[in-house]
Amino acid sequence: MTAIAKIMDAEQIRRAVTRIAHEILERNKGVENIRLIGIRTRGVVLADRLKLAIEAIEQKPVTCGILDINLYRDDLTLIAHQPVIRETRIDFDITDKTVVLVDDVLFTGRTIRAALDALVDLGRPSCIQLAVLVDRGHRELPIRADFVGKNIPTARTQSVRVKLSESDGTGDEVVVEGGH
Repeated sequence: MTAIAKIMDAEQIRRAVTRIAHEILERNKGVENIRLIGIRTRGVVLADRLKLAIEAIEQKPVTCGILDINLYRDDLTLIAHQPVIRETRIDFDITDKTVVLVDDVLFTGRTIRAALDALVDLGRPSCIQLAVLVDRGHRELPIRADFVGKNIPTARTQSVRVKLSESDGTGDEVVVEGGH
């Protein structure tokens, strides 16, 4: 039997998104130069939530896009024989802008490395920052998040599952599955 522990509930996730929105605004002194880009799938949901939170705080529009990194992954052949490639929707210029990449869980850093490769194919941002809901450690690459909802120490054998209503059709929660 697999052990499951709930780490964050819907209210904790909401508060984390609100706090990250404030931190992004504080670090970047407003929204004028910020471009939010969510990494498919749950990073897109979180980027949309951050966009709404920032717009509620600043009363100004925030530009938001979607990034699919599947073609940039270094484990592409390990995932599937025919990987599903979905749309990247970034219909704005990122050159000389501050791009805030958004993802749900930061683990080895390989997803973020792929996202960085994809971004530089689209332009040359002045700065790239990383916002994640959960940082679980176990980095294989020298990558760190600038904005973190919650640090969750885990064993490598465990899985961190983020469930969001928009992508999963369930209530919002973060759970850790597996033994120590």
